[in-house]
Amino acid sequence: MEKLIHITKESVNLEGMLKIPEGATGIVLFAHGSGSSRFSPRNNYVANILNDGGLATLLIDLLSKKEDEIYQTRFDIDLLSQRLSLVVEWLEKQT
Repeated sequence: MEKLIHITKESVNLEGMLKIPEGATGIVLFAHGSGSSRFSPRNNYVANILNDGGLATLLIDLLSKKEDEIYQTRFDIDLLSQRLSLVVEWLEKQT
């Protein structure tokens, strides 16, 4: 299964690509926020290898496109940490 997911809280809407191979035994989170995105060819390559090995993957952008255009936002550790916590909370609620 592969699908685009949205994690929304208040005015924040994070987009990510979730891929769960049949019989997945765990999940690897790829969190992007410092000038990279879920479309990174290198990270997608690694994610595909992990999927072939039976692990689910979630490649998610911690910043919106507009936020990512602001250089300082890319390295706002407090903001990125809050967004990462939001993603982990969402993952913990999934079956």
